[in-house]
Amino acid sequence: MPQRVVQLATEVSGLATEKLQAIEDVADRTQMLAINARIQAAHAGDRGAAFAVVAEEVGDVARHVRELSSGLTEELTPRVEEIDALGRHLVEQVPGQRAADLALNAVELIDRNLYERSCDVRWWATDSAMVDACADPQDAVRAQHASRRLGVILAAYTVYVDLWVADRDGTVIAHGRPDRHPGVAGSSVADASWFQRAMATPDGDAYVVDDITRLPALADAPVATYATAVRAGGESRGEPIGALGIFFDWGPQAQGIVEGLRLSDEERERTRAMLVDADGLVLAASDGQGILEERFRIATDGRESGFYGERDRIVGFAHTPGYETYAGLGWYGVLVQRRKDVA
Repeated sequence: MPQRVVQLATEVSGLATEKLQAIEDVADRTQMLAINARIQAAHAGDRGAAFAVVAEEVGDVARHVRELSSGLTEELTPRVEEIDALGRHLVEQVPGQRAADLALNAVELIDRNLYERSCDVRWWATDSAMVDACADPQDAVRAQHASRRLGVILAAYTVYVDLWVADRDGTVIAHGRPDRHPGVAGSSVADASWFQRAMATPDGDAYVVDDITRLPALADAPVATYATAVRAGGESRGEPIGALGIFFDWGPQAQGIVEGLRLSDEERERTRAMLVDADGLVLAASDGQGILEERFRIATDGRESGFYGERDRIVGFAHTPGYETYAGLGWYGVLVQRRKDVA
């Protein structure tokens, strides 16, 4: 454990200082004994000559011991300091890199999930029921058939709030949940960004996606909107005759990702996991706070992923890598982890 490295460095430093000081004390006492012995030898005259030689040797030993002690201190101190610095670096590096890795895991999971949504919308736009309804939007029977077909899809794909088909003028002619959202049929989406951009797509391989928004017509649910044109004959190069908009049930799906990261119980208590958009708007948070209201600024310093320390916390982040043909919307996975030694 990095914390143990720091602890050992502190213990070694304290122990070395204590023992070296004891050696210094012994050298000082030996030196004093040598001085006293020389004084006594001088008082004894010729009879103390031999004793004076011994006293001189004792003094030399004391000086040598002090030199060894000083040399050891000079050599040991920078090494202990280096161990301490390396330990403290590891204390920051290990949890920081782990936070960055988990942040990447979160944004990768949502990217893979949303990639599937981009496939769904392009596939369902070629369904004959959608094509027939848009080909003749005044035919109520075709519209009802398209609505029933959308209901069947929703029963199998429970990650959607609703699916809408609009004619070329932007009037919703069919949707999958008329019982839950009775005001949708007949409403206009002509001014909606997703409709306008879907009608402008060049072919059936193209699609558009909006950032997370709350849709009043869907009980103000936060949704990720994917759309593409419904084309004449269901052909990829056919003329746009309407648009299909699908509304991914963002809240529970995203919450499951940020709450489901592989954290220990101890880590979970001091960690906030988030998904944020390109402008820092919180799209999902493990604590359920600030969603679509709070902005969290990440100090990326131009990095795609990484971490940085602040006074009482570590922030790990990772920019969306995209998945397959889904490039992502510039989102980030973020983990904010309170330091262990901070209450």
